[in-house]
This record gives sequence, structure tokens and C-alpha cells, in this order.
Amino acid sequence: MSQTSASVDQAEIAKFEAMAAEWWDPNGKFRPLHLMNPLRLDYVTAQIAAEFGRDQKAQAPLAGLRLLDIGCGGGLVSEPMARLGADVTGADAAAGNIAIARLHAEAQGLAIDYRATTAETLADQGERYDIVLALEIIEHVNDPAGFVATCQSLLKPGGLLILSTLNRTARSFAAAIIGAEWVMRWLPRGTHDWQRFITPDELAGLVKGAGLRVADRRGMVFNPLTFGWRLSDRDLSVNYLLTARR
Repeated sequence: MSQTSASVDQAEIAKFEAMAAEWWDPNGKFRPLHLMNPLRLDYVTAQIAAEFGRDQKAQAPLAGLRLLDIGCGGGLVSEPMARLGADVTGADAAAGNIAIARLHAEAQGLAIDYRATTAETLADQGERYDIVLALEIIEHVNDPAGFVATCQSLLKPGGLLILSTLNRTARSFAAAIIGAEWVMRWLPRGTHDWQRFITPDELAGLVKGAGLRVADRRGMVFNPLTFGWRLSDRDLSVNYLLTARR
């Protein structure tokens, strides 16, 4: 692993590696991600299709596109992207996550290039992608600005970076920490650190500072009565997505 992996926080990696076996249990510790995943996938696919002129109704609309899912965990996003035809690299600094991801992909008959590595190492190796996904990861890295700059360096000219994360608001503290960790107990206490959450304007500043252009940002709003998610153009107070172009 590269010695330049300044964004890596070993304590954060250990948190998720300890839960690695539960990645594909929809009622386990990653239940919030399973509930959110269909909306994230719809957003990601729509952004890619619009940028690269792809028909989402085609059999393999992402064919020919090279995609990196950085912080891929157990592969909840990597697998659907591969099914849509993308050439997928799934990278995670936690080797336990990659082991689970490989086993699950093999059982599904999916060819995904899973690597126990970091964004910085991939950049050092000269890897370049049409799309880089960094979903629910930037709030766990040591150096968000450096991480975004590394993601930029991994993009081909004209490529897309799509991030999702948590806003730093009272509502996000109530939802992600009090609700998900303390009350519902979906996640172990301490999974999230509210001080590390990043506001949409802060993230836009990091993206622009890395030489990227913000193309879109949307909120993801959870309805506790229906346990469903929806996109919002206005409500970015808790979870949100941001797309940037190189």
C-alpha cells in the first residue's frame, strides 16, 4: 500500500472491517445503506447516462466505461454498476471488506476487479477512469481536500466524480447518530463523527479547489414512516450527493 495514502484513517478502516461479514445482510448493520442504495443507484446511473449520452433502457448502458468505486465496502454499488456493463474496479483500504466483496461477486458470476488498496495508490499506479464514485467515504478520511484532489487525478479528461456524504447540521446529528446509532442501533455507536461531516458548500469548495466543476447536487431525504428515500433539489440537510466534471 502506498506510503502517500495520507487520507487513510486506520481507526475508521477498523470500524468497517469489524462489520465486514454483514455487508450483504439487509437487516444487519448496513441496513441504512441497503435502504438508501436504490436511490443512490438511480442517481448515479442517471448522471452517467446524461454525461456520456447513454440510453438507460439499453441492455448494458454503461458498456465501455471504466468506473472506480472507491471505498466500495462489500460491493453494494460495484455489483449493480457491473451488471449495467461498466468495467468496474472496486477499491477499499479494509482487506476484510474486499474479501467479502470478491466472494459475493463470484457467487453472482460478476467479473469485478476488487483491490485492497487506496485512492492514492491507484493514482500512483497511473490508473485513470471515466467515472469515480466516492459514496459515504469522505466523512471517514483524514484529509478530505487531499482525497478529492486524488479522485480528480484518477479521472480521465471529461470524467465524472460522484460523491455522497452527510451534511453537518443538527438534523444530521439527530438522524445519523441519535437515530441510526443510539435509537435504532443499526450501526455501532461511534461509527460516525459529526465533526467530520461536510456541508455542501464546503464540499463544493473542495471540488472546485481540485480543478473540477460542480454539475449537480441533490439531497437524499428519508421518510421514517415508509422507510423510503427520495431525491430533493432543496433539502440537503442530512444526506446529499454531488456530481462534478473534470
